[in-house]
Amino acid sequence: MDVRDRAAALRREIAEHAHHYFVNDAPVIPDADYDALVKELQRLEADHPELLDADSPTLAVGADVSTLFAPVTHAVPMLSLDNVFDEAELREWVERVQKGVGHQEVAYSVEPKIDGLALTVTYVNGEFVQAATRGDGRTGEDVTANVATMASVPRRLPLTSLGRVDVRGEVFIRSDDFAALNQRQTAAGEKLFANPRNTAAGSLRQKDPQATAQRPLQFLAYQMVVVDGHEELASLTRHADVLRYLNEWGFLTAPSTRLVVGEAELYEAAQWFEAHRHDLPYEIDGVVIKVDDLLDRERLGTTSRAPRWAIARKLPPEECTTKLLSIDVSIGRTGRATPYAVLEPVVVAGSTVSLATLHNEDQVRLKDVRPGDVVIVRKAGDVIPEIVGPVLTKGQRRRAPWEFPSHCPECHGEFVRRGEESDTYCSNPACPAQTRAQIEHFASRNAMDIEGLGEQRVVQLLSEGLIRDVADLYDLRVESLAQLEGMGELSATSLVRAIHASCGQPLSRLLIGLGIRHVGPVAARALAHHFVTLEKLRHASSDDVGSLPGVGPVIAASVVTFMEDIDNRRLLDRLLAAGVVGAEPLVANDTPATLTGKAVVVTGTLDGYSRDEAEEAIVQRGGTSPGSVSKKTFCVVVGESPGASKVTKATELAIPIVPHERFSELLETGEIPT
Repeated sequence: MDVRDRAAALRREIAEHAHHYFVNDAPVIPDADYDALVKELQRLEADHPELLDADSPTLAVGADVSTLFAPVTHAVPMLSLDNVFDEAELREWVERVQKGVGHQEVAYSVEPKIDGLALTVTYVNGEFVQAATRGDGRTGEDVTANVATMASVPRRLPLTSLGRVDVRGEVFIRSDDFAALNQRQTAAGEKLFANPRNTAAGSLRQKDPQATAQRPLQFLAYQMVVVDGHEELASLTRHADVLRYLNEWGFLTAPSTRLVVGEAELYEAAQWFEAHRHDLPYEIDGVVIKVDDLLDRERLGTTSRAPRWAIARKLPPEECTTKLLSIDVSIGRTGRATPYAVLEPVVVAGSTVSLATLHNEDQVRLKDVRPGDVVIVRKAGDVIPEIVGPVLTKGQRRRAPWEFPSHCPECHGEFVRRGEESDTYCSNPACPAQTRAQIEHFASRNAMDIEGLGEQRVVQLLSEGLIRDVADLYDLRVESLAQLEGMGELSATSLVRAIHASCGQPLSRLLIGLGIRHVGPVAARALAHHFVTLEKLRHASSDDVGSLPGVGPVIAASVVTFMEDIDNRRLLDRLLAAGVVGAEPLVANDTPATLTGKAVVVTGTLDGYSRDEAEEAIVQRGGTSPGSVSKKTFCVVVGESPGASKVTKATELAIPIVPHERFSELLETGEIPT
């Protein structure tokens, strides 16, 4: 294909995908794939200027306006942003800005690029009168009735003068709200929403405003355009002052926005967003960098599609496409059968992915992915890669839908589903896959912390017949281990020492290692601190266990059932006989119970405490330390690099926030430091 034909093909393909994205709110390829097509066309047009014409999508803003809503002509065009994809391209943009304004020490506003839908909200004499999408940049869609249902859009601004002002921003859905929305979809047996951006855009474009009102939409403001009047607003000279006004008027603005001066601070701020993108309460796909001085913006001007005073630094893609080769099933320590996708290897979020979870049978059916499909793979942060859905084309022939197997691939035990649960389980308690996973979990860092006993070593010990369960670990001898391939006497001695050292682990860690259903770290610590010894816990009733703070009837029933099982009783007897302590160190008598009945959430790094130590200090004083913020939370202790979602949730619920420097004071008094 020659250059002219390739450019024409790219324009057709880009235009089609733009229509899917901007008009239908249903893109069929990830943003990264779309960006790659646009970048290829831009390179062709730069190398061959004769190919460039006024209708090229590289010059367009957004896409054509949907016919479902009345058109709205923007008083001032809503332009798009040019993108850069690496630091070298960002440096080139900085150099152009410095040259355009005539000095080096430029002030920049560095803001998260929320993956949402651009919106203009118009106020006349302080009253909300209209809302419109960006559309093609000059004409948008009238979504006034729908936006009127959004609590995050003020109905009136406290202005002291007359005139028209447009507030521009992004409509989005918070990550936790999106997860809750999909949980409701799953419970109702409905199709899952693909991602927050498409869901937000589709929700805003509902023909029935009441349907929009049912969706957790929010509006984040990032720009103000004074169309006429409002002399005090028109005289503002800094973007930072604009954001301050928007905040004072009641708009949500990005709390993580950073005002920096000069190149060094700019690059540092951009890198911060890349490192902390998953700490924010919403999804971002980049960083927006804007010149702060509004007079400098006028000097720099705009192109036909984008301002020269702003740029979007796109972050590495977290969604890519690849081929789904097969769907297999893995068995966990509880017998849960998890379907997973075997993929043609693809680089996602900086690492090569060849496997991705499909969660459970219902999820496979809802996503309707089949071997042979081209699928979208997502890997956000440290989350296990997952399949978003298939990429389907008109007239495509596909294989038959995948069916969940009826029997375990490891032991051929029958698969069962318990009650109304969505998970499937292997019914054979002697399943070798379960045994392997149980031993790995028992030895893990959060449980008995047996160094050197990883997955491969566990598989080797099982295959050689040296162990059958966790109690057998304590019978291992150096002589037999030293004969194994890849061991040797030194490695064998280290492993045996690590195993016997684990005998001294407290009861709370043993309870975690046993893998009792529903018993996590918080419940394990509560049980251990109350009963102190395994023997007392073994003879406790459901009422005894269920009465503890943080331990309800479901956990209590699970614990008692585990302790009464004959095979589990034999296992515990063997562990105790092998020297496992099975006891929790008593809390010192002089440690006051200052936090009795109080839930204290810890986020970030605290000086002088590891996460476990901080939670232990709270528990020792009678409190609990859950992993999430709720209305029952007493306070949130915030350290360095905290999870922004927890801080935001605490702010929304008016939960007190305690800086990490005051943590000791909180422990000592049990009161919020003032």
